[in-house]
Amino acid sequence: MVNRLPLEEEVLATHLRPTTEERDYIWSVAERLLVAIRESGKAKGMVVGSIARNTWVKGDRDLDVFLLFSPDMSREALETEGLFHARTIANRFTKAVREKYAEHPYINACIDSVDVDLVPCYMVDSAERIQSAVDRTPFHTRYITDKINGIVDDVLLLKRFTKAGGIYGSDQMTEGFSGYLCELLVLHYGGFSSLIAAAADWRPHIVIDIEHHAGKVFDEPLVVIDPVDPKRNVAAAVSLDRMVEFVELAQGYLNAPSREFFTLPTPQIISREELRALLDQRRTSLFAITFATPPYIEEIVVPQLKRSTSAIQEHLERAGFLVHHSHYIMMPDRCMLLFELLIDKLPAIRRHQGPPIWNSVNALKFREKHATSHEPGPYIEDGRYEMEVPREWTRAADLLTSPTLLNISLGRHVRQSLDKDWAVRCGEDCWEPEFAPFIATFFNRCSPLIRILKRG
Repeated sequence: MVNRLPLEEEVLATHLRPTTEERDYIWSVAERLLVAIRESGKAKGMVVGSIARNTWVKGDRDLDVFLLFSPDMSREALETEGLFHARTIANRFTKAVREKYAEHPYINACIDSVDVDLVPCYMVDSAERIQSAVDRTPFHTRYITDKINGIVDDVLLLKRFTKAGGIYGSDQMTEGFSGYLCELLVLHYGGFSSLIAAAADWRPHIVIDIEHHAGKVFDEPLVVIDPVDPKRNVAAAVSLDRMVEFVELAQGYLNAPSREFFTLPTPQIISREELRALLDQRRTSLFAITFATPPYIEEIVVPQLKRSTSAIQEHLERAGFLVHHSHYIMMPDRCMLLFELLIDKLPAIRRHQGPPIWNSVNALKFREKHATSHEPGPYIEDGRYEMEVPREWTRAADLLTSPTLLNISLGRHVRQSLDKDWAVRCGEDCWEPEFAPFIATFFNRCSPLIRILKRG
């Protein structure tokens, strides 16, 4: 029997365990969908994910139903006929239907206040024969369902623990812990408490291989070999920072357990007036670049936002504008790249260093190029030529609004969106209601444990 602290039992009872009524309601929706799929005669239906594994948290209403088709069906047919069939099933229950896309299209629908994903996949007999990434999911469900008895509550605790710490979710923005990863970690260590005790001593590149069957060497910070696929790291999405934040949380909880570790953070927000006062206090310059969100899924857009933000920061710093902090956010309609600069205005001149005098070939070229220049110099400094030249950019705002921004190493779809239009705002004008939470977290940075300690 797993030993739990009284506070853990209280959190489970009040916040985490679904009620019998909730379970019955979700499964009533699931059963109606399964009957509809079975009656169609075109596919086999299967409930997967946390609902199927009984590892869902009270209040969640996310239901994943897979439509399993013959592996003889072509990939094109799966994406067209499979999607059409999923839409047909959904339309029997609701008009609130939309198409979404992961590796291939699927249907998302709101059915009796339950958020339902209807996902076509192949009904393969082995995870080694998968033809699309989602084909693994039924095997994940079977594996966890067979082994999770007795430690379901521990999975719920871990999910809440990581959500409260802001590190739950394997999406590109979070780079954190997925639900399946939480299940595997609890399975491997035998419970929440033993996992926390072990995680407090984790170091980067730790490898967890429950089935002892790794078929590949991975270099990610956290490696958890998929029990149903020896060549897959379930923790591939977990960044070094998210892993270390989990270690920090584990250390903090071991040192002083409290309900605060299971309390969801209050969303942060900042007003325009508060932003103005903050910038006056910091004496820094804030610049925001906004543009239309490229029409692609998060898995494609977010890495390009990250790359583009880094490229623009390098572009600014090459020009002499020192960036203190930068970040990015993808919203449904617009994206924002945010830069806090320590310097946003520069003198009209800069130093241009040439070759050493003893490098005669290049020194001669430098002399011939600049001897007739109207600028002072060249002169000799520390044994090499140097001169003063006009600075190309003296204001960061001019650089950020220049078409030259499109010539740096931006993400392809980001560049396409910027090529149509972008806006640059400075200081308190960066503030917009939809981006207020993002701007608030941009300035109020602290680790999950420090945030919990401050709140407590």
